[in-house]
Amino acid sequence: MHISIVDRLEHISAADWNTLALEDNPFLRHEFLAALEHTGCVSPKTGWQPQHLVAHEDGPLQGRLLGAAPMYLKNHSYGEYVFDWAWANAYAHAGETYYPKLVVGVPFTPAAGPRLLVTPAADAVAIKTHLIQAALQHMQDTAASSLHWLFVTEADASLLETGGHLLRTGFQFHWSNPGYRDFDDFLSGFTAEKRKKIKRERRHVREAGIEMEVLTGASISPAHWDRFHEFYLSTIHAHGAYAYLTRDFFHRLGQTLPEHAVLVLARKGNEYVAGALNLRGTDTLYGRYWGCRGEFHSLHFETCYYTAIEYAIARGLRRFEAGAQGGHKLARGFTPVVTHSAHRLTHPKFNRAIADYLARERLDVNACVDELNEHVPFKKAAATEN
Repeated sequence: MHISIVDRLEHISAADWNTLALEDNPFLRHEFLAALEHTGCVSPKTGWQPQHLVAHEDGPLQGRLLGAAPMYLKNHSYGEYVFDWAWANAYAHAGETYYPKLVVGVPFTPAAGPRLLVTPAADAVAIKTHLIQAALQHMQDTAASSLHWLFVTEADASLLETGGHLLRTGFQFHWSNPGYRDFDDFLSGFTAEKRKKIKRERRHVREAGIEMEVLTGASISPAHWDRFHEFYLSTIHAHGAYAYLTRDFFHRLGQTLPEHAVLVLARKGNEYVAGALNLRGTDTLYGRYWGCRGEFHSLHFETCYYTAIEYAIARGLRRFEAGAQGGHKLARGFTPVVTHSAHRLTHPKFNRAIADYLARERLDVNACVDELNEHVPFKKAAATEN
């Protein structure tokens, strides 16, 4: 086995990359990651320099692709959703340098999934162990301060911990589908008060004369992508953030991953006034970006959650991950799910200090999740089932 580092995913064929065990996660597909590179969303200029690990059977880029890890050399902490700004500040106050650092994950995407990708029917543990060792060696070779594996699976987190990484937990809100017949069946498990609130929110949207559309695949035209990009920019500008994703990126996504794109649009008369982009796997819907022009009561909830839940139920999807943060999701049927990341710092003193901090943080996360579970909107019997 030979492990190489490639600075462009185009050095690996899409067919080879997509045969790895991606767990049907659309963000890990070659088309998605390559679209970020091809359209300049990730590059040395944007502070995301691709340094992908690839393991081949016969030699450097030779023979069968055995494994890979999407890795980036970074000079900032934007677009990660596992926040380490306090760590960077602590380094600065101590006169140490925190950047560059290495990150393994999907840029701008807080969706959990495998980060140690291996070919099926291979010795997965052996390949993953070699990838971890190669990442640690690259951390030394690039003089990076640290190595961060973001939104990893629980199994990979355990393997990384065995390899000397520090584990960190967080939580998100996910919707799960035990087999609902329709949206009303979903609402039937709510307490009366919470059920009435959701029905009232949906009624506000209808009474505003807004109709919802769900577009997929080839039905999403270039004009739809243009309009959605405007919505995306409106949200970015409203929060004073940086627009990493370009118009060209959304168009390329529509060209290369049409079967995974699910675009929810809100129309008032002849004009689209809001939109939300989701990507779909076999059994999971992932909500990613949203935007709106104007102020409409409850339209955010309808566009980002309720219409997407209806879509998921109609197609038998088992899970809907609607992005990071958002405590308001709890009252709308999303429940807290623990997320995992793994970290290794080269500075022994800081590694020990952060290990202590993460141990305390895990207790806080567990307590918070327990508290949130006491306030789910479901009837007691339904809450137990969910």
